[in-house]
Amino acid sequence: MGIYVNPGNKAFSRIARKKYVDKTKLIDSMNERISSDDSLVCVSRPRRFGKTFAANMLTAYYDCSCDSRELFDSMKIAESESYEEHINKYNVIWLDVSGFISEARRLQKSLEVVSVWIVDAIQNEIPEKIQGQTPNDRLSQFVEETGKQIIFIIDEWDAMIREAKDDKIAQEAYLNMLRGWFKNGNFTLNVVAAAYMTGILPIKKDKKQSAISEFDEISMLDPADFAEFVGFTEEEVKTLCKGNLPTFEDVKAWYDGYDLSGVGSIYNPYSVMKALKSGKCKSYWRKTSAAESLKDYINMDFKGLQETIARLIAGERILVNVDSFQNDFETFESADDVLTLLIHLGYLTYHEAEKSVEIPNEEVRNEFKDFLVQRRVNSEWMSLIKRSQKLLEDTIAGRSEDVAAAMEEIRAEQYAPQFYNNEQSLRAVIKYAYLVTVGQYIELEEIPGGKGIADVSFIPASLSRLPAMVVELKWNKTAGGAISQIKEKKYTAKLKPFAGNILLVGINYDEKTGKHTCMIEKA
Repeated sequence: MGIYVNPGNKAFSRIARKKYVDKTKLIDSMNERISSDDSLVCVSRPRRFGKTFAANMLTAYYDCSCDSRELFDSMKIAESESYEEHINKYNVIWLDVSGFISEARRLQKSLEVVSVWIVDAIQNEIPEKIQGQTPNDRLSQFVEETGKQIIFIIDEWDAMIREAKDDKIAQEAYLNMLRGWFKNGNFTLNVVAAAYMTGILPIKKDKKQSAISEFDEISMLDPADFAEFVGFTEEEVKTLCKGNLPTFEDVKAWYDGYDLSGVGSIYNPYSVMKALKSGKCKSYWRKTSAAESLKDYINMDFKGLQETIARLIAGERILVNVDSFQNDFETFESADDVLTLLIHLGYLTYHEAEKSVEIPNEEVRNEFKDFLVQRRVNSEWMSLIKRSQKLLEDTIAGRSEDVAAAMEEIRAEQYAPQFYNNEQSLRAVIKYAYLVTVGQYIELEEIPGGKGIADVSFIPASLSRLPAMVVELKWNKTAGGAISQIKEKKYTAKLKPFAGNILLVGINYDEKTGKHTCMIEKA
């Protein structure tokens, strides 16, 4: 199935020959950790964020069986003081765990065999002259014979946690194999120079602690000094877009949104490169078996989950507690656990300072919208959609009192008084309330008009009899004043194709009375 002990640099050589964004300073961060107390690193990030590229790069740099200077001499790592000290100085054990799982599935074997196969694959590549009573004894003698410690590089480390989620025996056998290498006293100290594991999830928790506690966890929740290597930085994307189509502005609108402490915006490398290759921005980020199904998670039966997802789709930020998540795909105890998983899968971005989440960008938002459009929903979702559908029907029919009453109901159910305190919070309620417009309308915030900007506009997504809607929001004023502003500022000037079929909607909230009022007119 592959070469697992000192596989060389061919895999990275193929990558480097392409339009490679230089991420080799990651090597410097690993060099600082070698033979230290934090030499064991588990880096988790979403699918298609360059995990395998990074693993191949590290393998090429450390592998003592090849000379990789020609690959790295012109890259950023060559400027580092640690460059010469560590290049091609270690035995490397490289593993792609998903490959072993695929083989077990092909042969219709229990996943319990995966741990045995991994150990056997390594043993088969150690010279026969090296003897030992146990596999770890042979690895110890291998290090002694060669005079070079081992750096473990494990790609898709969590594939067993994902694929064997209902097989506790297989999971435990796999975790015990890892503990045997990385939580084994003198063996770990003398044999293991460092370990770099990468996957979608951080290390599975054993109750409240990591099942392999010695690892330094680098995740989408806390990327630490690895943040700039999670994906493309904004400066890297600007460089890639220079003189190309799509423009940087288009790429930013579609793919920006992952917010990592210390580095700011991070872009999904796969989507950016696909957009540049095709010359157009669209959704390239699609569900895979690794990330499983968005539908399955947001349909889960936890109190408030569906309402929270609806608010996220409407564009809000939501507070979340990420501490209880067990780093697996089956142990969920609350809506917060589901939201935390969606952070790790890349469906949500996490703002560490305020402990909140939101949908990161237009590409990912399309996945959520697709879920709604296809109505792949449970009964809780259906009740939300039915209420929103009635609101849309009431608006089109001009039933302004019913629209105001619906706003009252939603505010009382979903929004704490301390949140509901300005026009921005009223806008959030409007977008949440009109959730059913997804797929039927294109929603635009602050669309430029003749002499100003309207708060929210709903443009029919295709040729239909649905009216365009211009919504103006007011706080402690009047709904009639909102309608007057739409007319005076000529907000409908950009909607000429819908002339004769445009609704003007004014909504006001009065803090003294605690009531919404609404006025609806045809333009």
